[in-house]
Amino acid sequence: MGDKSPKSIHKKVSQKHLKANAESERKQQAAAAKLMTDKK
Repeated sequence: MGDKSPKSIHKKVSQKHLKANAESERKQQAAAAKLMTDKK
C-alpha cells in the first residue's frame, strides 16, 4: 500500500483523471440531451 514509486503515483493520478473525465463527459452529455429536448 505504501508504494511511493513514481510509477504507482502516476498510475493513481491518471486513474483519478480518467474518472474525472468520464464524470464531466457524462454531465456534458446530460446537458446536451436536455438542450435537445428543450428545443423540441
